[in-house]
Amino acid sequence: MPAIALALVAIACVVLWSDFVPAERDAANDLLTSPRVGLLVFFAVALAGVLAFVTYRITAPMVRSARQVAEEVQLTAHGNPEHRLSLSCAPPLRGVVKAVNDLAGIRSQLMAEHAAAATEAKAQVDEERKRLAALVAELDQSVLVCNRDGRVLLYNAATKALLGGAENGAASDLIGLGRSVFGIIDRAVIMHAVEAMEQQTARSTRESTHFVTTTRDGRLLRVHAAPVAGAADAAGGMPELSGYVLLLSDVTEDVDADAKRVALFQGLVETTRAALANIRAAIENLTEHPEMDAARRARFGTIIRDEAVGLSERLHRVTAEVTERLRARWPLEEMRGEDLLTLARRRIERRAGLPTKLEAVDSELWLRVDSFSLAQGLSYVARRLKDEFQVREVRFRLAASGGHAQLDIVWQGPPLSSETAFAWQSEPFTSAGEESALTLTEVIERHAGEMWYQRDVPAQVAYFRFLLPLAGEHAVLRSRSALPSRPEFYDFDLFRHLPATDALDHRLLTDLAFTVFDTETTGLRPSGGDEIIAIGAVRIVNERLLQGETFESLIDPGRGLPESAVAVHGITPEALRGAPTIDKVLPRFHRFAAESVLVGHNAAFDMRFLQLKEAQTGVRFEQPVLDTLLLSAVVHPEQDLHGLEDIAARLGVAVIGRHTALGDALLTAEAFLRMIPLLAEQGIRTLGEARAASKKTYYARLEY
Repeated sequence: MPAIALALVAIACVVLWSDFVPAERDAANDLLTSPRVGLLVFFAVALAGVLAFVTYRITAPMVRSARQVAEEVQLTAHGNPEHRLSLSCAPPLRGVVKAVNDLAGIRSQLMAEHAAAATEAKAQVDEERKRLAALVAELDQSVLVCNRDGRVLLYNAATKALLGGAENGAASDLIGLGRSVFGIIDRAVIMHAVEAMEQQTARSTRESTHFVTTTRDGRLLRVHAAPVAGAADAAGGMPELSGYVLLLSDVTEDVDADAKRVALFQGLVETTRAALANIRAAIENLTEHPEMDAARRARFGTIIRDEAVGLSERLHRVTAEVTERLRARWPLEEMRGEDLLTLARRRIERRAGLPTKLEAVDSELWLRVDSFSLAQGLSYVARRLKDEFQVREVRFRLAASGGHAQLDIVWQGPPLSSETAFAWQSEPFTSAGEESALTLTEVIERHAGEMWYQRDVPAQVAYFRFLLPLAGEHAVLRSRSALPSRPEFYDFDLFRHLPATDALDHRLLTDLAFTVFDTETTGLRPSGGDEIIAIGAVRIVNERLLQGETFESLIDPGRGLPESAVAVHGITPEALRGAPTIDKVLPRFHRFAAESVLVGHNAAFDMRFLQLKEAQTGVRFEQPVLDTLLLSAVVHPEQDLHGLEDIAARLGVAVIGRHTALGDALLTAEAFLRMIPLLAEQGIRTLGEARAASKKTYYARLEY
């Protein structure tokens, strides 16, 4: 600005000099002696400075206001379409701001119309996807769908239960969209199956491949792999393998049972062969030597008798063992106890015409039963009570007791004798009009349970009590409340190949998987003894926030918790009592965040805590880190406030669950997703470009 003012003064002097006549120029030369020229130059420079200062004071607010308006226009265009420019700008720009707001309103309306049209056009496809997702989610069969590189595209609740139950937390942390299946199943086995499927695809066949592999905890899995072919090329050639579907079954118990059955058979053969050989030898001696004295004949007779008795006992033991194993292997299903009673009540009311009621039933109790035979047995009891003792109503009770489920069928009426109760247990169901020839005793044996008759004299009721097996933890984990009602999946267009060897810095932000995390701590001094008390995280894959794939854990800090910290996050010392320590939680979080880019708000603070725990936990986070604090300064350099709530307000993100680790992680993830298109508008599209831009901001100098 001063240079421009000086140039204007110089031009004015040249124009004035050129207008002088020779006499005036001579007079001017006489006046412009050396001291006067210096004074004139000084005044000219001073005048230029004054002009520059006045011009700056007039134009600077206008320029700053124009920059802020430009930022807000970018925010409206690429970050938050509902954002409207503030009218608190320079007066000359207010007309432009109003016009931009009008255009933004028209744009929002057009976007809404286009979104409605797109939604309608995609409705049929989405409906098919929902049907597929619902079907896969409700299957008891474990299903994994992967692309050619082994990245998980879809999994269902049964898979989560099979590979990620409470007793298998490590595998649970490795199951998720975009994760590698090789963290769960051996890579060599999978690649062998992939090669076989590729050969089948090349031969225009669609045969499946089977193999058996082991999990990290030693269980055996039978895997049925089926190919998913991609689109044919433009030349009409054979389509390439774009992915595969894996159907998983735990066959550990089956293999163990088969091995025991073979060992039982081999043992029976060996012992029977030896016994028969001894008996045969004794008989041959008796037949070949009829003159044998009585004492020796008696000894051979004893051998035959002892071997025959031993053989009979062995056969009896084997028969009992086989019967027990067959009973244990009878197919039992896992079902809610309340559902079992619903089936039994309908059968009793329909077949016996006897009213039924529920007296005290635990609705959350899961059983492992053969529901058909058990419903038949309950109907059989109810019918005999009505026919033989004129009982007018039966009631049911169900509760857990001592590791079993305790099911009672209760009635008021005359008592049963012990002989009658025993006879009912041993007589076939056909005696009461049921189709099956089973007995109550056989049904109870199938369940490895017990049954007895009992009277409650004070209450003037009698009941049969059945002890039935409870479903294990595996079944409880498979409850649909443990996972979303349908699996979270993303478009199968992602079967396309993404080179796994590409350097992350050269990968587009839109192609990367992110783990967005946050911590809650005892204070703000990681190097001063403060500790982490909570970690929360959520994953982003394919620009989608996967709210079904989260990590959340409280942590026992091993030290006191200041009241000032409790006032911020609301976590009390009582809430931390019994929580795992950092050396248990951090390895799990490390597995959860594997093969992803970490994202946090003011991530330097959180990362400092993690770095200080490397020696204690043996865990080191070496993946790249992005910070929404720095990225906000990149996309909105003219804004003064870059707190998480300030960013959320600018980007139109609702603030929910603030100052909880998982709540802040979800908020940060939403804000980060809104920033990606704003970064792209500035030419920042790859991870490397985002990291480089972040390092140039003022906030990158913060240290903890």
